[in-house]
Order: sequence, then C-alpha cells, then structure tokens
Amino acid sequence: MRSIWKGSISFGLVSIAVKLYSATEEKDVAFHQVHRVDAGRIRYRRVCSVCGEEVAYNDIAKGFELPDGDVIVLTDDDLAELPLTSSREIDVLQFVPLEQVDPIYFNRSYYLEPDPKATKPYVLLRDALVDSGRVAIVKVALRQREALATLRVRDDVLTLETMLWPDEVREVNFPFLGESVEIRKQELAMANSLVESLSGDFDPTQYTDRYREALDSVIEAKIEGRDLVPAPDTGQGAPGTVVDLMAALQASVDAARRGRAANASQVEEAEEAEEVRPTRAQANASAKEPAKGPAKATKAAAKSAAKTAAKSPTKKATRATAETAAKTAAKTAAKAPSKKAVARTRRSA
Repeated sequence: MRSIWKGSISFGLVSIAVKLYSATEEKDVAFHQVHRVDAGRIRYRRVCSVCGEEVAYNDIAKGFELPDGDVIVLTDDDLAELPLTSSREIDVLQFVPLEQVDPIYFNRSYYLEPDPKATKPYVLLRDALVDSGRVAIVKVALRQREALATLRVRDDVLTLETMLWPDEVREVNFPFLGESVEIRKQELAMANSLVESLSGDFDPTQYTDRYREALDSVIEAKIEGRDLVPAPDTGQGAPGTVVDLMAALQASVDAARRGRAANASQVEEAEEAEEVRPTRAQANASAKEPAKGPAKATKAAAKSAAKTAAKSPTKKATRATAETAAKTAAKTAAKAPSKKAVARTRRSA
C-alpha cells in the first residue's frame, strides 16, 4: 500500500506521527467509453462555453454561480484564508462509546501507521481505546476539506473513519410513517421465527459479489468467442408482486430450516464416513470370508412365501399370486449353491 497523507495525532500534549492509507478498495469491473463501430476511446476536452477555446487544467478555477446566473471566481488565495484545521493534524476532541455513533455517519475508512519513532505513543493510544471500549472523535482536514471522524482499533491498527456532518444526513419524511398499520401477533411471531432461523455470527467471507462474477464470465466468454450462458432463474417473483404475508413468512422459515438441516446433514455424513471407513486388514478379511448358508436362507424364504400363500384370502387372483411367489422362491433355492459346492470352491481357492 502507498500512503496518501502524512501528519500526526494530537492526543493531549502527545503528538503521534502517522501515515494514512486507504483501508478499502473497490473491485468493480472498469469500463471505458468507446465508439461502438471501431472501439476507439471517447475523449473529452475542457472547452470554455464563452470563447470556445480548450482550457488547460492550470487555467481552471473554482466558480460559484449566483441565483441570477452571475459567477463568482474564487482563487487559491481566497481559499487559503479559510479557517481550516491544520492539514497535517488529527485533533482528538472526545472519547465516546461506539454504539452511540450511528453508522449512517460513516463515510470512508483509512488505516494509520505509526512513524518508527512514534510506535510507543501509538500503541499507548491503541491500548487505551481497547481498554476503555470507546472511540475517539477527531477533526481532520483531507483534500482541503475539514471532516469529522472517529479513531477506533481494528486488527491492532488505529483506523480513521471519516464521517458526514449532521446537516449532511437527510431527515426521514415518508407518508407511511403517519399511517396506522396493524400487525397481527401471528405475523410478528412468524417474522421473529424467521429472524431466529437466519441468525448466526457475521462472517463476511461467505458472501460474494455474484454480479461481478457473472460480468467476469461474460467478458471471458467474449474473449474466447463462446456463447453466453443465460443467468439462472431464481424463482423469485417480479418486483412488487403481491403475495400472502403469512404464506411467504412460513415458506421463508421452512426454506431457512431446510438449508440449515442440509448443511448439518452434510457435516454428519462426512464425519460418519470417516468413522466407518474400514481398515485395509478389515477389508482383506471380509474379502476372504465366504458367504454363509445361502441355501438355508433361500429355502427359508421359500417356506415363508408358501406359508403366506396358505394364509392369504380365498380369492383366485390372490391365491394364484401367492402360489407364483412360492414357486419362484423354490426355484431360487434350488439354484443356490450347496454347502459341498461352497466347500469345494474354498479348497480350490
């Protein structure tokens, strides 16, 4: 990783020199805008709307448009006079419990690495945060903009989470909030059952971006000249389809339980297969041991079939079926090898 910012954490009278790194990266597939006919890249030029000339990047300034259409041009000197927190300092303001910070305020995540000479105060602040169970509320200036942020510990590293300002979070104002919605006890109980069925510990590694995987497959197929495989039908209805709420909840609960049962069954089968797997000696012994009493077993089956036929109802169809079964069993018994034949086979082997 390459650091994108260098500065220090101001912790009381302690200053901790640190480097800032982006903690996240997007894995989305990047596309270019191209000409459909010849795949040529589409280029955009910075052209002035007044004189029509192309403008170099260094000649571009910031402008604020007034309601009447006039534009005020701000220079670098104008921006330099703004009361901005030092662009090289992370100022600790307060320590608060993490659960009091609504996740909607979080914006971007960064890792902080200590300067080799500042490792001890860095570890001291890290351990103090862990012991207190709190996060630090700080102010920092990144890219010429002051931001509120939190300092917390993740994998033994101080992590800076930039935050939105309170007036940047929109207030909720939806019509349904003023409506009176009646929820039956059965529906709430079924919903709670569904929540319980799908409850577990959070493991982000079990989730994947299926859209990106499918997009990669499309690109690979295009490269290799193969036909594209249509996406499978998930069986879910079209968005907005009206369904019976209780039936949908019950089906969801049943599906979640089947999924858990299937996973548990696979684990048990794997464990049982490992336990019952015969050793090489047991397999050899089983192969050498001849079958015992096949003739006796077959004759016994024939007698049992004959008795069953005798006890069956007096209807002709039933009696004929029983007699046929008895004759078949008797023929099978006659064809079975006798004890002497088995003994001869063993001596010859």
